Amino acid sequence: MDKFIYKKAADITALSASFTDFQYKKHSHKEYAIGVTLRGIQQYHLDGSLQLSYPSGVMLFNPEQPHDGMAHDESGLDYVMLYIDPQMLLEVTGKKDIVRFQAPIVYNDGLKQSVLQLAQAISKGKDEALCNELFLSLTDRLVQSNFSGDSKKDNTLILKAKELLHADLGKVLKLDEISEELDLSKFQFIRLFKSHTGITPYQYYLNCKIERAKELLDANRDIYTTVAECNFVDLPHLNKHFKRVYGITAFEYAVHLY
Repeated sequence: MDKFIYKKAADITALSASFTDFQYKKHSHKEYAIGVTLRGIQQYHLDGSLQLSYPSGVMLFNPEQPHDGMAHDESGLDYVMLYIDPQMLLEVTGKKDIVRFQAPIVYNDGLKQSVLQLAQAISKGKDEALCNELFLSLTDRLVQSNFSGDSKKDNTLILKAKELLHADLGKVLKLDEISEELDLSKFQFIRLFKSHTGITPYQYYLNCKIERAKELLDANRDIYTTVAECNFVDLPHLNKHFKRVYGITAFEYAVHLY
């Protein structure tokens, strides 16, 4: 049976996942996502390339880096993942600008153990002080092995487009109005946005709505207020899109997170 178990502590979300036939829809996260493949082979597309993470592979996703995901074969897949806010990583590393992982997958036993130890501590509800110490140990290893100080900068137009899309999360997306604000045709805007981000404006907008829903559920677990504030048609509508990104419905997430 497919399992997706989320736990949160010290402002870090840990996922323990096991599935066979499930496939993640193309999406991205505003956080860094750092995971370890435990069993099977994880297959996904990242920056136009097919990636295969074998057992003990440490998967490294930058913020807003679109990807999908599935088991490579019928034997299925087990893995853990940590979702870490970029500002937390900056605070711990002492860096001023968002930094990016250089390699999508690495095989480093020390880094793997650091990810697993932190994920296990969060999943078992260990003290926040211990989770913070384990997070510090993990970031030390990341800085030593895989960070690049050359952050990818979005151009001014794309940054403005993202701001406009975020401002419309509680409304119906109106591409005509946004493209007019940017002094572009609707089709110029779609092409430009996708060339910079790897996903269309609508995919980005929907992804932001789902992440906003997750944030609201983290804060209050009020599922119906979340549906209304994020302008989903109803709970099944939210559940359908939430599951494509997180593996479980928004209702299941709200019930089982803590």
